[in-house]
Amino acid sequence: MKIIGLTGGIGSGKTTAAKMFEALGVPVYYADSEARILMQSSADLRKAIIKLLGEKAYNNDGLNRPYIAQIVFRDKTKLNELNALVHPVVENHFKNWVKLQNSRYVVQENALIFENMKQSSFDAIITVTAPLEKRLERVIIRDGVTEQQVVERIENQLNDEFKIEQATFVIHNIALDKCKDQVNQIHKQLLAQNP
Repeated sequence: MKIIGLTGGIGSGKTTAAKMFEALGVPVYYADSEARILMQSSADLRKAIIKLLGEKAYNNDGLNRPYIAQIVFRDKTKLNELNALVHPVVENHFKNWVKLQNSRYVVQENALIFENMKQSSFDAIITVTAPLEKRLERVIIRDGVTEQQVVERIENQLNDEFKIEQATFVIHNIALDKCKDQVNQIHKQLLAQNP
């Protein structure tokens, strides 16, 4: 079974593309969502995050995402330290998930494949891109944040040029129907490579 990485900067529409693969019957692992679940459910991880970021990292609702984002998107060291705690737990969870799948290929949707230098873990990588103004607009609407907050997050990610250069496939996500066509094309190619 091939393992395909699906990545792209914040607001590029990688989750939209991932859902299109899912609609074609491809198992998709959403690394960001799973990380959030594991940050809530793993007692060891929770303890380590509180030690790193303080008691306010969790509140009555569980993970205090706005508080954590405020810290890590302004402090690269803290972001790297948080990632060093979370990523090994997610990686292990993903390996166990793969064992349960029965498909010619699976997709891991993950914003930070290149940032974490994990490209060698995948048989192929799909990069999703979109124009900056579209990305800003999508994230402001989706997360209810300011343009400045989105820009801070974008600055913590590698630029699209690098990701495009390193990718096996590229999806230019400007319009939904065109995105769907590109997903279908890649799906056909991946199936042809894995008879």
